[in-house]
Amino acid sequence: MKKLKREYGPYAFPTKDLSDKGMATTEEKLLNPDSNDGHLKNGIIVSTDGGGDADNRENQQTAETLIYKVTDNPPIHLSLMFAFQQALLSLANQLALSLMVAQAVCGEKNDMFKTQLLSSTLFMDGVTTLMMVLFGVRLPLFQGAAFEYVVPLLALQTLDPDRCNNDLSTGSLMCAGAIHFLVGATGLVGFLLRFVGPVTIVPAILLIGIYMTRTAVKFIEVHWGIGILTAACSIILSLYLAKFKLPIPVWTRKRGCHVIRYPLHQVFAILIGIMIGWAVSGILTAAGNITNDPDNIGYRARTDIGQEAINKAKWFYFPYPGQFGAPGFSVSVTAGFLIATLISILDSIGDYYACAKTCNVPPPPSHAMNRGIAVEGLCTFMSGIVGCGHATSTYGGNVGAIGITKVGSRQVFIFVGIIYIAFGLIEKFSAVFITIPYPVLGGALITMFGMFIGVILSNLQYMSLVSTRNIAIVGISILVGLMVPYWIELRPNAVQTGNNDADRILRTLLGNANLAGAVLACFLDNTIPGTREERGITAWQAPDKVDANVKYDNGLEVYEPLFLSRWRDSRVLKYIPFLPDPSPVKKRKVHKFQENSTV
Repeated sequence: MKKLKREYGPYAFPTKDLSDKGMATTEEKLLNPDSNDGHLKNGIIVSTDGGGDADNRENQQTAETLIYKVTDNPPIHLSLMFAFQQALLSLANQLALSLMVAQAVCGEKNDMFKTQLLSSTLFMDGVTTLMMVLFGVRLPLFQGAAFEYVVPLLALQTLDPDRCNNDLSTGSLMCAGAIHFLVGATGLVGFLLRFVGPVTIVPAILLIGIYMTRTAVKFIEVHWGIGILTAACSIILSLYLAKFKLPIPVWTRKRGCHVIRYPLHQVFAILIGIMIGWAVSGILTAAGNITNDPDNIGYRARTDIGQEAINKAKWFYFPYPGQFGAPGFSVSVTAGFLIATLISILDSIGDYYACAKTCNVPPPPSHAMNRGIAVEGLCTFMSGIVGCGHATSTYGGNVGAIGITKVGSRQVFIFVGIIYIAFGLIEKFSAVFITIPYPVLGGALITMFGMFIGVILSNLQYMSLVSTRNIAIVGISILVGLMVPYWIELRPNAVQTGNNDADRILRTLLGNANLAGAVLACFLDNTIPGTREERGITAWQAPDKVDANVKYDNGLEVYEPLFLSRWRDSRVLKYIPFLPDPSPVKKRKVHKFQENSTV
């Protein structure tokens, strides 16, 4: 999972104490991290007076201080600013995945189809984010388009290139979403974690990233120079200049106009790279250095071929059920979607834990995790109804942005959801973004898929890498996962059962990059003897009890669902997996009453 490892500062203290001691307010600290009241060390507000007992500092862990905690409500103008930052952070991913879906169903030349598909994707991203923050796990999480669900469509298009009917297999997505919802609503998440761990997930997701390279090549081959320039700009800004903080002029009431330093270039590295690549494509187009022959592969590098789509696009467009036709169903695509569902569930659980750690709140209890998975499944079902062609899942990149900005307020992510809904409803917005030249998008995919694969490989740390068992399972699973789809692609007629429908289903299943590898890894991991610690399953399961040595900014109340208070003590709740059991609350109240009576 995309868990975040962070160093904790020894002198971190809550920001609300600043104003009590006559120091800078929270807003001043945000806009002026270099104020004289303290200094920032790795993004942590650090005291300069050296106060505090050394023994207490050694025996008690303290976490990074957030400027705005989960339950805080920043001023509206700051909330909007933070929300736009989080929204723009993942916008490139939504665009890339939407265009990949369009290409998988042979709709890359239909600008109106791509515009409406992107509008539907952005709209569902906003709806899912709102539902997750308000009714799901209730952590500040962004829900974006999931890459895992594109693989079955790409496999189907590769094995049957003549199948160009814009069939998004939305019926299969609705089926996968319903099962996804049931896994969360019935509490089966804990059951899955007993059998699926890093040894299974690493090969499965790694094969997805490797298979996605085919799509990246299709985009970047249009003009390798522009694609490499776009990727290079993103890499330089995000990695080479990672320690450099950009001087930014700001204005506050207390200090007036002054300059602060903030890694703005790192937060928006991919978007800045896209803008630079887009500008270079525009210059080359205006200079006549890019061909205007539609049959030439370099034609898709031009910036003036989408003007008609912008002119035809409406200002407002509301995605509606069945906008791309009746729901299509395919057994082979459904099987691929179910594998993607399993991977998405486990990936999201890792992001829940990572977000809780970043926001300095206790690990999410089982009822919160079940509710989050149920919300993701329900919104996947809704995505199928609308016709997105993919599901939504939790984005770990936005969790990392919380660690950088030190803003973990739920209110900010409510605004993020509203912004994405607005993006989806304004069709002109989507029409402008689908005109991005293909090589620019290919360069962005190099950075995104590179980080995607790197995050996958980082999960190897949770299992024993000195175990011959683990190394053999991972290696064999990846090898078979690459061999089987390649063999099916070379010899599509090798599968002969005597039934054409069965042959087509088997070819699509075997051509799915992560199916063969994931099934083999899961089988070997659960049949070859090995301890839970060796397999990495123990490291993935969060402790049920809150660590008493950690000072959390908020308690388990941040996970409480929104429903009537008079129902909170109902005995029925303990039988519903996605609602909190009232028994522990009652026991704590009784215990506290007994202590007070004794005193």
